[in-house]
Amino acid sequence: MTSELSTTEQAALTSGSDFWHTTAVASAGLPAVTVTDGPHGVRMQASGDDLLAGIPATCFPPAVASASTWDPQLLRRLGEALGDECRAMDVAVLLGPGVNLKRSPLGGRNFEYLSEDPLLTGVLATEWVRGLQSRGVGASLKHFAVNNQETDRMRISADVDERTLREMYLRAFQRVVTRARPWTVMCAYNRINGVHASQNHWLLTEVLRDEWGFDGVVVSDWGAVVDRVAAVAAGLDLTMPGPDPDGDRALAEAVRAGALDAAPLRASAERVRRMVLAAGRREPGGYDAAAHHALAREIAARAIVLLKNDGGLLPLRAGQQSLAVLGEFARTPRYQGGGSSQITPTRLDDALTEITASTDARVRFAAGYPAQGDGVDEALLAEAVEAARTSDVALVFVGSVHETEGADRDSLDLPVAHRALIERVSAVNPRTVVVLSNGAVLLTSGWEADVPAIVEGWLLGQAGGSALADVLFGRVNPSGRLAETIPVRLADQPSYLDFPGEHGHVRYGEGLHVGYRGFDARQLPVSYPFGFGLSYTTFSYGAARATVTGDGVEIRVRVTNTGERDGREVVQVYAGLPGSAVRRPPRELRAFANVPIAAGETVEVVLHVERDDLAYWDTRLHRWVVEDGEYVFEVGASSRDIRATVTRHVGGDAARVPLTADSSVGEWFADPRGARLLGEAFTAAAAAAGDSALAALTTDPAMVMMMGSLPLHRMAAFPGSPLTADMVEKLVRAAND
Repeated sequence: MTSELSTTEQAALTSGSDFWHTTAVASAGLPAVTVTDGPHGVRMQASGDDLLAGIPATCFPPAVASASTWDPQLLRRLGEALGDECRAMDVAVLLGPGVNLKRSPLGGRNFEYLSEDPLLTGVLATEWVRGLQSRGVGASLKHFAVNNQETDRMRISADVDERTLREMYLRAFQRVVTRARPWTVMCAYNRINGVHASQNHWLLTEVLRDEWGFDGVVVSDWGAVVDRVAAVAAGLDLTMPGPDPDGDRALAEAVRAGALDAAPLRASAERVRRMVLAAGRREPGGYDAAAHHALAREIAARAIVLLKNDGGLLPLRAGQQSLAVLGEFARTPRYQGGGSSQITPTRLDDALTEITASTDARVRFAAGYPAQGDGVDEALLAEAVEAARTSDVALVFVGSVHETEGADRDSLDLPVAHRALIERVSAVNPRTVVVLSNGAVLLTSGWEADVPAIVEGWLLGQAGGSALADVLFGRVNPSGRLAETIPVRLADQPSYLDFPGEHGHVRYGEGLHVGYRGFDARQLPVSYPFGFGLSYTTFSYGAARATVTGDGVEIRVRVTNTGERDGREVVQVYAGLPGSAVRRPPRELRAFANVPIAAGETVEVVLHVERDDLAYWDTRLHRWVVEDGEYVFEVGASSRDIRATVTRHVGGDAARVPLTADSSVGEWFADPRGARLLGEAFTAAAAAAGDSALAALTTDPAMVMMMGSLPLHRMAAFPGSPLTADMVEKLVRAAND
C-alpha cells in the first residue's frame, strides 16, 4: 500500500524517471512502466537523441480522417489494434485520444483532433478508448481542457464563460470519462480563465473527480507543470517528463512543513501505483503488421469525403480511360502531421503506384510543383498541362504543405503552386478531379467551380495511397462525412475575431456558436456543411417518427438506397428548441447512425437522442437542466440537408431559481409563487393607503413593463414605495419556503 511508502518515495512516484517512464519503487515492488505518444499510432522512440525517430509501427489515419468515418465501431477496432501494438512494444499507456474541439480551422494540431462538435467527438473517442483498454493498455484522454490553439500554448489563458465551457469544451471529456473510464487524463499546457490547467483545483478535482467520478491518474502534458506542490494540491498525480528531483524534494518538504496536507500526495501516489499494477496484469502480445495495414486502408477509404462529382465523373472506369496523375503528393504522400504524433510507418503506399496498378490504361505522371517550397515552377507546370491535355481524365493531387504541433496556420488557402496547377490543368481538361491532402480544412471557394470533382483525402496514414485508389476506382463507395465545416471565407468563421488572442489571453467570444452552430445561427453560406459527403449511390428518406421515452427521444426513419450500388448513409439527427428561454444554436447534433444499405434496399433506422444531451448548463443553478418545450428534431444527411422534421414535447426538469432581494420585479412576476406573494403585498399596501395608483402597479401593463428590470430591494428604497426592506426580507423567505 502507498501508506507504507515514505513521503520521499511517494513524491518520487508522482514524477517520471525519464522522458517515457514512470519511477520504479523497489521497496514496494513497483517497476517503471512505459508511456508513449499516440494517438493514431504507437510512437515509441528509437534509441538515440532524436525524439521524433520512432520504432516502426502502423500509422493509422489521424483523427481528422478517422472522425470523418462517423463510425464508432470502426474507431473501436482502431483502438483494439493500437492496444495490440502497445502490448507488442510493452507500452502501458498510449497518449490519446485528443478530444479538444476544432474551434478554428487554423489550429495547428487540428489533424489530431476529431471534430468541431462535442457529441461526435465524444461518441467516437469513447469507442477508441474502449477498444484500446480492452487490450489491457491505458488511454490518456487529452488535452484537459480548452486547448484549441498552438499559439502561445504554454501560457495562453483561454477565457471562456461557464456555459460555453460546460456545453462545448468539457462535454466530450465528460462523456469519455463517465462511459469509458480511461486510465489517465492528460492536463493541458494552457490556463483556463487565468489558472494553469496543471494546478486548477476546480478542473482537476471538483469537476473531473467529484462530479464525474474519475478515479484514474491525472498526468501532465510534457512540461505543463509550473509548480509541483500547487499541482498536487489541485489534483494532478504524475508530472512528466522526469526526473524532477527538485520537485520531488519540494513536495516532501511541503508535507513535512505542513504547507501541503499529506493526503493529496498520498492519494496521487496511490493512483499511480494502481496504474502500474494494472499494466503488470496483462499478458505480452504481438500483432500482424499486414492485417493492421489492411485495417488502416479500410479506415482511410471510409474516411475519404466526396465533395463534388458533377456528371458522375467518378468512379473511374479501369482500363477505359487514360489518366494524368499530377502533383508531387501523388508520388510523395502527405499522410500525417508534424510533432509528437509523428509515426515511423511499417510501410507506405503512394497513390501514383496504386492508381497505376488499378488500370490497364495509360497513366502519365507529372510533378506539377516542387516537392519543397511554394514557388511556381513553370517547367513543371507545363509538363503537367501537357499530360492533362493528352489524357481522358486528369487527377490533380494538391493540399496543405504542413500542419504541426507547436504552430497554428495563418491561412486556409492552397499553396500558390498548387492553386496554379488546378487552374492550368482544368483549363485544358474539363474532366479534372482534385484530390486534397490536408490536416484541416482548406478553402475551395476560389477554384471549385472550375472542376467537376473534388475528393477530400485528408491525411490518411500509411495506407492512404491504396485507399484513394479504392475510392477513385469505385472498389469502395465513399461514405465519409465532414466532421467540420468548410467555410466560403476564413472571415466567416465564428472564432475569426477572437483567434489566437493577444497578450496572454484569448477570448472565446463566439460562445456556444462553434463551427456549424455559428454558421447556422448567422445564416451564412458555406462551401460544404458539417456532416456533408456524397456517394456513388443516392438515398431517400421517409417521414420521421418520434417517441418520447424515459431517457430521451427515439427517432425512426426509413432510408432507401435508390441507386445501383451498395453504400453507406450517415443519418444525422439535429435538435433545436424555438423560443427557448436561453440562447441556443438553431440546431445541434444529438444522434447519428452509420448504416450500410444495399442497392434498392430500405432500412428502418432507429436513433436515440439521450435526454441528457438535450440539457443546457444553467449558470444560475450550476447544473444541467432540460428545458420544457416543443423540441424540433431534424433528420438529414448534413446540418443543411434536412430530409424529415418532427416536433415533440419534452417535459422539463424541476429547475426553480430561488428568488432573492436582488431578483427583478419581472423575475418575481414570472415566478408563480413570487407573483402571487408580490401581488398580494402590493394590493394590501394599496388598500391600507387608499391609493389606487399603488394597485395599478400590478395591473397597468406600462407600469409593469417599466418596473420589470428593477431589483426588488431597490424598489423598496424609492419614496412612497409600497415595500419596505423588512417586507422584502419576509417576501424572500416566503417565496423560497
